[in-house]
Amino acid sequence: MTIRNPVEWGVDQFKHAALAVETAGRVGRRTLDALHSPPPAVRRITLARLGDVLAKGIDDFAAFRTDVIFVCVFYPLAGLVLARLAFGYNLMHLVFPLTSGFALIGPFVAVGLNEMSRGREAGREVRWTDAFAVVRSPSFGAIVLLGLLLMAIFLLWLAAAWGIYEVTLGPAPPASVGSFARDVFTTNSGWIMIGAGIGVGFLFALLVLVISVVSFPLLLEREAGVDTAILTSARAVIANPVPIAAWGLIVAGGLVLGSIPLFLGLIVVMPILGHATWHLYRAVVA
Repeated sequence: MTIRNPVEWGVDQFKHAALAVETAGRVGRRTLDALHSPPPAVRRITLARLGDVLAKGIDDFAAFRTDVIFVCVFYPLAGLVLARLAFGYNLMHLVFPLTSGFALIGPFVAVGLNEMSRGREAGREVRWTDAFAVVRSPSFGAIVLLGLLLMAIFLLWLAAAWGIYEVTLGPAPPASVGSFARDVFTTNSGWIMIGAGIGVGFLFALLVLVISVVSFPLLLEREAGVDTAILTSARAVIANPVPIAAWGLIVAGGLVLGSIPLFLGLIVVMPILGHATWHLYRAVVA
């Protein structure tokens, strides 16, 4: 083992940086070139098909159980960290918007699970490391862009939730958990905050459902622009309003159930939903 001189080390780092910039440039060019790509055909499905989609998601979870639990332990940890940060910075009134808003970026964080289901469907031997194979997708740049869009929507939701609290129970932060719960459930302002929060939150959730219900699996499978993915997702919703609405309720209900026991249920709920999303895409998009 030798100690390299600073000039040699600096040249090496410059080469690595140049390679990274070149790779990022190629990804950016491919992302731009794929814009306005032809959208695929969309099928109509029935409510009964959702049962098949969920069954396949559960089957994938059973096949990858050890691997996906290792990957998905991140979700409850992230929820607990967010809650702890909110309490630590006198933001307990944002605990619910933070945890419920996690569903808005769920399609993006589950893209690795989509990739695992894709690999299993293709007959490959799949391990947990294959969840990160998404970086080799021909539309990786579009996946990142769509993920950033969902993150922006999540931040807008937090800003809206903050504004609702300021108008109803604010502007002072809650003195304690007990006083906050009392204000929320025993005052007119608290019930107004609940109603406004549910209504506005529903609109954000509907927006994310429309633009992302099949977008990420589509970008995993083929080289397409982010605009094509969003358009295809919206067409899938228009063609299947009742089944997609039911799917949205299934996702919301699953995330609520998974979050109740200190977010631990998300270790099971998230992988099932993530795997099932791939099979929903296969059912809807030709």
